[in-house]
Amino acid sequence: MFLIGAVLSIVFLIVTLGITYALIFVTQPIGAQAPNDAAFIDLLKTLAIFLTGSLGGVLASNGLKDKQKSEYEKAIERRLSGSDTP
Repeated sequence: MFLIGAVLSIVFLIVTLGITYALIFVTQPIGAQAPNDAAFIDLLKTLAIFLTGSLGGVLASNGLKDKQKSEYEKAIERRLSGSDTP
């Protein structure tokens, strides 16, 4: 799980740096943006949104998996499974 999160984070960092470089350091025409530059930046934005959701899902699933159950939750599960009858 750590490897997946690390790879997604590195790719997200590269995409973020790519968007920043494309917006700040690439010279654009005064009147308008070049069509291929606009398509490239749009593609990077879409990829960044997808990676943000994926990274959030990985982090959320890892946090839910490691959560310890309270005694109350364990008692409820025992009752529902029928192994703890009053």
